[in-house]
Amino acid sequence: MGLGVRWTVHGDGRNPAPGAVVRPDERLSWPRTAGLGAQHVVAMFGASFVSPILMGLDPNLAIMMSGVATVIFLLATRGRVPSYLGCSLSFVGVAAVIRAQGGTSATVTGAVLVVGVVLFLVGVAVRRFGARIIHAAMPPVVTGAVVMLIGFNLAPVTASTYWPQDQWVALLTMLVTGLAVVCLRGFWSRIAIFLGLVFGYAVSWAFDRIFGQIHSVNGAGKVTDHWRLDFSGVGKADWIGLPSFHGPTFQWSAILVALPVVIALVAENTGHVKAVGEMTGDPLDDEIGTAISADGAASVLSTAVGGPPNTTYSENIGVMAATRVYSTAAYWAAAGFALLFGLCPKFGAVVAAIPGGVLGGITVILYGMIGLLGAQIWVHNKVDLRNPLHLVPVAAGIIIGVGGVSLHISDNFELGGIALGTIVVLAGYHVLRALAPAHLKAQPPLLDEGTSSYDEGTGEEAGPGAR
Repeated sequence: MGLGVRWTVHGDGRNPAPGAVVRPDERLSWPRTAGLGAQHVVAMFGASFVSPILMGLDPNLAIMMSGVATVIFLLATRGRVPSYLGCSLSFVGVAAVIRAQGGTSATVTGAVLVVGVVLFLVGVAVRRFGARIIHAAMPPVVTGAVVMLIGFNLAPVTASTYWPQDQWVALLTMLVTGLAVVCLRGFWSRIAIFLGLVFGYAVSWAFDRIFGQIHSVNGAGKVTDHWRLDFSGVGKADWIGLPSFHGPTFQWSAILVALPVVIALVAENTGHVKAVGEMTGDPLDDEIGTAISADGAASVLSTAVGGPPNTTYSENIGVMAATRVYSTAAYWAAAGFALLFGLCPKFGAVVAAIPGGVLGGITVILYGMIGLLGAQIWVHNKVDLRNPLHLVPVAAGIIIGVGGVSLHISDNFELGGIALGTIVVLAGYHVLRALAPAHLKAQPPLLDEGTSSYDEGTGEEAGPGAR
């Protein structure tokens, strides 16, 4: 297939036969392909423009670089892996921690650029040694714990920054977003976050008209009288123009905070490739390393010019599953639309005007969902948390990560939060596994409910009812 930019027309190019699948190297007519591309943009839109706002980065540049990243990914995988690369939510907590330490946007993008380099090298290693090294270094118990502490570490951001700006708008936005996620079906459920944002916009505008200005903290943390929805920047913005670029700066403290996200990104990319392979019937395990490296390279390019990092988007897997159209031509069309959006500063100004209360309602759900993805990894892989080998490092790491526990190494260097929590989980698991007795490494449950006694030799209950 070469670079994956040649497609055969599927059937008559209009309507696939019932039950038929449009494969990655096929396409429908170009108008229909463009329509599918637009649908992919809408599907990724909610998370991909909320993420840079939460990270304090330019949403226009984020959308533009998501298009560039998607092109890089499609070329690297030679059109075998249909995927859209959008801004990764995994870095939102990292950005919040770095900014709380006095870091700037350049500090954030510099730290994340290093993560992109590491991710690229991980992909190279996977291509060389196979996907087995992922499972050996990052088993599900570790991956789930890291994803969980990354998500739950964000809770203070919502509680102290967004929610207090307008608690009633936040509450209403949370309720409507939750209803949309649960009650809507198909495509609409996949853009529930976007619908919640639109609702929050409308409620904020209505409350401004009905109640006037609100007396609360603003985005800068100062208590003032201000409008919930301020469109003054929208009127000043041009319709056409380049987004704002900036170079990265590098600080060790920020880099150490960001590095743990590599684990989450490897898990996301691996899961994405496996899911697409199952849906298309084309085993893609040989593309896992390439996909990881492509994601890393795209993130390096994006952060080098001031944009956010990127990752494969599960929202777009949902679109493919619903339409049964896996054509990479649709993703090329989506990338084109994203580039056009990035050239409209007025669009970025509208996004930047999202009221803090709206973000409060959205992030209550969104951050919790990120954290609970870690629990989903445990459930899917049947991780047994009754096993002390799993329970001890996970329990310690999550409390450190969520609680913001820090370890002062010297006057100028400390580990804390996400970074320290990840080190405790990852290193703790492997060290304990090396030292643990053989029976703790077995797969069956090792600690049954309702007993605290344990036979170290056999792994069986030592209390009443033991056999």
